[in-house]
Amino acid sequence: MRIADAATVRLLRPGDRVDVVAAERAQPPRVVAAGARVAEVPVAEQGVGDGGALVVLSVPRETARALVGAGALTRLAVTLC
Repeated sequence: MRIADAATVRLLRPGDRVDVVAAERAQPPRVVAAGARVAEVPVAEQGVGDGGALVVLSVPRETARALVGAGALTRLAVTLC
């Protein structure tokens, strides 16, 4: 997932648990994935991407679909559990 705040992603380590929150301008924030396990935090490549940072999460298939859908429409943030 691409998380909007790259600095937050740099604080994450494999094995951490996070909640993924979708932040839409017209609606209150909503939790898309609760207690997702961080599988990997890829090293950021200079000059690549459109902002934010990548994090690989281990979640059930249904949650993965919800994350992809939310990520296509809104900015995503994480909070440590």
